[in-house]
Amino acid sequence: MIYLLNDYSVLAAEEVLARIRENAGNNYGGYGLDEICDSAKEKLHSYLKDDGRCDIHFLVGGTQANQIMIAGMLRPYEGVIAVETGHINVHECGAIEATGHKVETIKPVNGKLTAADLEAFVKARDDEHMVQLGAVYISQATELGTVYTRKELAAISKVCRDNGLYLYVDGARLGVALVSDSCEGLKMSDLVELCDCFYIGATKNGGMLGEAMVIVNDDLKPHFRSLMKHQGGLLAKGWLIGLQYDVLFTDDLYFRLAEKAVRYAEKLKKGLQDLNIEFLIDSPTNQQFPIFDNGLIEHLEADYAFYIWEKGEKKSAVRMVTSFASREEDIDALLRDIDNYQKTR
Repeated sequence: MIYLLNDYSVLAAEEVLARIRENAGNNYGGYGLDEICDSAKEKLHSYLKDDGRCDIHFLVGGTQANQIMIAGMLRPYEGVIAVETGHINVHECGAIEATGHKVETIKPVNGKLTAADLEAFVKARDDEHMVQLGAVYISQATELGTVYTRKELAAISKVCRDNGLYLYVDGARLGVALVSDSCEGLKMSDLVELCDCFYIGATKNGGMLGEAMVIVNDDLKPHFRSLMKHQGGLLAKGWLIGLQYDVLFTDDLYFRLAEKAVRYAEKLKKGLQDLNIEFLIDSPTNQQFPIFDNGLIEHLEADYAFYIWEKGEKKSAVRMVTSFASREEDIDALLRDIDNYQKTR
């Protein structure tokens, strides 16, 4: 079975696994208070170019990161704004709502929130009996694989600051977003200037598990570790996550892995386009959304794992995801199978 289902099916990049094996018999302090986590944070600070002013915390996964950070930044009567397709609205089983906060949704444009739509939404909210707006959530890359440019992110940031809203960026797939040409040069350090908090995802970019939460706004820093503990997000063996970031942010490994994932996604996209396959959306990252007839889907499911995104009567949009572990020969095999199928129809 060739896996194009997601970008976290393989355990971890070999460089990460090798480092874990090297340290398997060592003892370290608990809850991320150890020399390995300190080293990882120093490396992250160098990429952030923040002179150490940001707080960095290691969490187990994306849902935990989103739930803990969003709950921590909101007052009891406040909600968070996201696009309808946002991960916290669709794929986190009501985790945000379970903390007592409503997710207020806006229709996306190519999977993204626009500054104009955000401003209009905020200005229309003028009723003390409604959920008050406290924060804005976006993901980079989005659920549809699209990315925010620096200009787009700056415009959203301005609306947030003009209206007293925190801006939080889910960076589960931050690596593939930043190496995409469509980001137009956006760097990790730009997030420090434009956001109140964001996380740098490892689970979907070569790590075994883990997300690194970066807190920029001083108002959000106090007692965050207590909040992590309270919400079940503080890992006793915290050094295990720190070790992975220490490896991933040595010699640009994090970005080299992301570039590989995007390179194979581009190969997949180009090959499908050459076979006259249409797409649900033009994604510049490692998530691709081709539209196949249902007979082709049934044919491919015997040998390939992928996700049916939008089911149709005759045709359906599927999601195919490449990763650092993708192989060129697997992409070639898929394209060849689709070509052969089309020739028999």
